[in-house]
Amino acid sequence: MSKKPNEMPGLALAYIGDAVWEILVREHLLCLGEMKPDRLHKFATRYVKAKSQSDVLHHIMETLSEEELSVMKRGRNAKSGSVPKNADLIDYRHATGFEALLGYLYLQRRYDRVQEIAQAGISFLENQPTQTQGR
Repeated sequence: MSKKPNEMPGLALAYIGDAVWEILVREHLLCLGEMKPDRLHKFATRYVKAKSQSDVLHHIMETLSEEELSVMKRGRNAKSGSVPKNADLIDYRHATGFEALLGYLYLQRRYDRVQEIAQAGISFLENQPTQTQGR
C-alpha cells in the first residue's frame, strides 16, 4: 500500500470501513443461523443503516483513544458532496465517522480492536428495545 492509513482522507477510510462493518454484520447473522438471502439482507440493513451506525458510535465513544477519536472526527467532518437519501444528515456524518474508524483500524491491521468495536456495536444494537433480533 503506497499511502499509510493515517495519510488517507476520511472518506477513503470510510469506504473500506463500510465494507468491514458489512462483512462483520453478515458473519454475525450467519452465525445466528440465518441462511435465507432475503432475510439476511433485511436483518443486515438494521445494523448498517446510518442511524444504527451513529447510535453505535455514540455508545462506544467513551472507549475510544485520542487517536481513534481523531480518525473518527476526520471521517465525520469530511465533505462528501452528496446528500444522504434515507438518513438524517447528522446521523449520516456520524456513521461516516464510525466507518472511517473501522477502516483505519482495519488498514492498520488492528483486527482485535475492529472485532472489539464490532462486538460492542452489534450487542448494543441487539439490546435496543426497537431492534428486532436475529431470526
